[in-house]
This record gives sequence, C-alpha cells and structure tokens, in this order.
Amino acid sequence: MGTTEVDWAYELAGELLRDSLPRRWSHTQGVAACAQRLAPLVGGHAEVVESAAVLHDIGYAPPLVETGFHPLDGARYLRNAHAADERVVKLVANHTYALLEAEERGLRDELADEFPIPDDPLLVDALVYCDMTTTPDGQRTTPQERLQEILSRYGEDSVVGCFIRRAAPHIHASVDRVRAAAIEVGVEL
Repeated sequence: MGTTEVDWAYELAGELLRDSLPRRWSHTQGVAACAQRLAPLVGGHAEVVESAAVLHDIGYAPPLVETGFHPLDGARYLRNAHAADERVVKLVANHTYALLEAEERGLRDELADEFPIPDDPLLVDALVYCDMTTTPDGQRTTPQERLQEILSRYGEDSVVGCFIRRAAPHIHASVDRVRAAAIEVGVEL
C-alpha cells in the first residue's frame, strides 16, 4: 500500500511540530482524531478534512513564520513548498474563521485573495468543530471551554482575544451545524 495524502500530512506536521512545539503537536493529533470520527459525515472528503486537521497549525512552526499569522503562513508553505491539494490548503488558510483574525491583523485582503474560503460549508464547519472541541493538549472539550481557554491564554484585549470574541457566535453556529448533521446521519460525536 502506498503513502496517502493523510500519511504525508502526518509526516510533515510531525516533522514541523513534534520537537519544536510538542503541545501544538498534541493539539494537532487531537484535532485529527476528531476528523477521523467525522469521516462518515464528510464522506468522500474524509481524507481532505483529516489532512487539513493534521496540517491546520503548521504555520506556528518556527521555520514557517513569515507574517506571524499561522493560517496564512501554513497555507503558503503548503502551496509553495509542497503544491499540496488546493482544498487542503484553503481549509488550512481559512480554519476557524481565520478571515476574522486576518482582518484584526490587517491581512484580510491577502488571505481572501490568495485563499478563498472553500465552497463546501460542511468541510469548513467540520474543521472548526474539530479545532474548537480539542484542548491544546489534544483532549476533547466543549466549545465554551475552548473559547475561554483561548481568551485566558492570549488575553481579552490581544489580537487573538479580539478575534475570538468576534468569532465566537460563528464558531458556536459551526459546531451546532456539525452536531445537527451528525444526528441526521447517525454519526456519534
């Protein structure tokens, strides 16, 4: 059996995060495990969602930091250095309402022009769900607890704090849509 896109994603993310950012690597593995649970929900896009889940935070890896905005830095690296699947790259670039944080950082036009939001809202919501129901240590959590953890880590008045407060209603809506879709098709979350 050959290497799949998902195998490649795990290998790359592990190389970039395992040693330099072990807690981020734990979070990444938890997000990927969540994506695996959502596979029946996203059907034929399961590998795309799992690959994006594994790669969503690689922009934090020190060698990749250019703008300091991890969704943009990670997506550019995937596109430029690896010619990765465009759907995966767009999901990484836009994960968890990144466009709102990009706006806070003055990078909205760059992100939107280079990496338009994917056309499939279920895939976007699935990645939001996985990211926002996983702690920094890779454990399952509620979106409320995750949002509070982010605010306490970064501070309410930080760029991330301002973004996460703006994004909170959208994040909750994404989580609710995934939960409703999972119930509809009988997927246990």
